[in-house]
Amino acid sequence: MPSLEALLRSSQWAPTLSPEELDQVVRESFERRIPVGGYAVRRGEPADRWIGVIEGLVKMSVSQPDGRLSTFTGVTAGGWAGEGSLLKPGPWRYDGVAVRETRLACVPRHTFERLVSSSLAFNRFLLSHLNARLSLFVGLVEYDRLLGPDARVARCLASLFDPDLYPQAGNFIKLSQEEVGLLSAVSRQRTNESLHELERAGLVRVEFGGVTVLDLPRLRGYVDLRRS
Repeated sequence: MPSLEALLRSSQWAPTLSPEELDQVVRESFERRIPVGGYAVRRGEPADRWIGVIEGLVKMSVSQPDGRLSTFTGVTAGGWAGEGSLLKPGPWRYDGVAVRETRLACVPRHTFERLVSSSLAFNRFLLSHLNARLSLFVGLVEYDRLLGPDARVARCLASLFDPDLYPQAGNFIKLSQEEVGLLSAVSRQRTNESLHELERAGLVRVEFGGVTVLDLPRLRGYVDLRRS
């Protein structure tokens, strides 16, 4: 089972710090366990920590009073989130909900702010990370407005293999069909159809407990041949 310290020391940003700085981050950070359906972060509450996923899956979304829900992305093991909210005072502007039992690495706001104010190399990492996040969100807007369900599922899966955001991703991701549907805003039944359509196209292999990506470039550029 991966540990809090192992995630911190293996993160992409760890080499930007001196050994002493990294040791201090390890001492100041803590772990939280989130049950299925629990909040990793909650809209309106103070944004007081930078979060990394040790294991599990967190869905980032916003909801409306009438029950409508818009999902931005999922954060898988090895991924980090919340840096945008920490760069300015205020509350979380979205919810982060555990789709399965999840363990979080939590770097306190004061630790994060110290790194921002003292480490040029850490800031360069943040710029690269935020640029990758922006590219992801631009793509999400595109496929939400312009693409059909097969392409939405394809682009959603592909986004979870971005090496800048999810460096631990191999070619297999542990996701149920229900979880894929939640992240891509497609019904479970329609997700099942889409996954098998992508499988017939030779892009993925649907397996027990997850999906293996066979052709990531084609998955990223997939366009629906059918729109419903």
